[in-house]
Amino acid sequence: MGVDLGSIVPRKEIDFSYLKNKTVAVDAFNAIYQFLSSIRGQDGSYLMDSQGRVTSHLQGLFARTLNLMNKGIKLVYVFDGEAPKLKLSERESRISRKVIAQQKYKEAIAEENIEDMYKYSKQFMRLNQDMIDEAKELVSALGIPVVQAPSEAEGQVAYMCKKKLVHFAASQDYDSLLFGAPKLLRNLTLNQKRKVRGGKIVFTFLEFIELEEVLKELRLTQEQLIVLGILTGTDFNVGGVKGIGPKKALKLVKNYSTLNGFDKMFADLNVDFNWREVYDIFANLPVEEDIKLKWESLDDDKVREILVEKHEFNLERINNSLNKYREENKNINQKGLNEFF
Repeated sequence: MGVDLGSIVPRKEIDFSYLKNKTVAVDAFNAIYQFLSSIRGQDGSYLMDSQGRVTSHLQGLFARTLNLMNKGIKLVYVFDGEAPKLKLSERESRISRKVIAQQKYKEAIAEENIEDMYKYSKQFMRLNQDMIDEAKELVSALGIPVVQAPSEAEGQVAYMCKKKLVHFAASQDYDSLLFGAPKLLRNLTLNQKRKVRGGKIVFTFLEFIELEEVLKELRLTQEQLIVLGILTGTDFNVGGVKGIGPKKALKLVKNYSTLNGFDKMFADLNVDFNWREVYDIFANLPVEEDIKLKWESLDDDKVREILVEKHEFNLERINNSLNKYREENKNINQKGLNEFF
């Protein structure tokens, strides 16, 4: 879900050429859920192999990752660890909503209502451990480093960007800014068409958001930005404070200004959560500090083993994609690039 700051955050459109030879840490779950949501049949069903194992996430990961690698972008995939306790209540709420959506999906099947089948199927997506392990295996076979975060991947990605282990953080959620990511990328996909509710197609662009610019334009400190996010709602206090959107939150944050002032602000607002507990997650999230990133050569045989032999992907299509990558990158010295980074 994430925090909703889109209406007030300055951003600019950039070209993918700007990212050539740059390192980008990607929130893996954020990307995988996009694939599970978008790569489906007309009735909303996942792509599966003959044994009923979901393959939508693997197709998305393979295609997008290889396309971005072809652009000369050095990716790192960061996976979620243990969620903060405050997120558990949101997870329980999500489970409840998924159960309802799944029942409505079954009703739509009985009524042969394709439109409702597609709509409700996207509301009970689940990512299990086997899917996570397979995603890590495929990413590694593509030669890309995998980082396991002890907690929230977005916080780990932000840390890596702050420490200049990577040039950019990549996520669809603005939470990365609350975690302090200095350079955030959104819409990191070559396919700039996206289907939204009602089946409407919207066109997006590769967005670059610089935290320093956000704070300067909004005239906020990092601490104030976190509180602004808490007011509008995060994964750790879903819904935020009723009736307060980004613009009203911005005014409140400036009026109360300090952390002690925010104690009074939240007391005046009569909230039913401990705002300082939420604040602490963004300000002091545990992260993995001992990180050594190393990019390897793409392992064609391992990719074919995972996708073709195990999950019955079309061999010709996989080979065509791999051969295209090899042809377009035949002059790249992989060892030299690793030394550079």
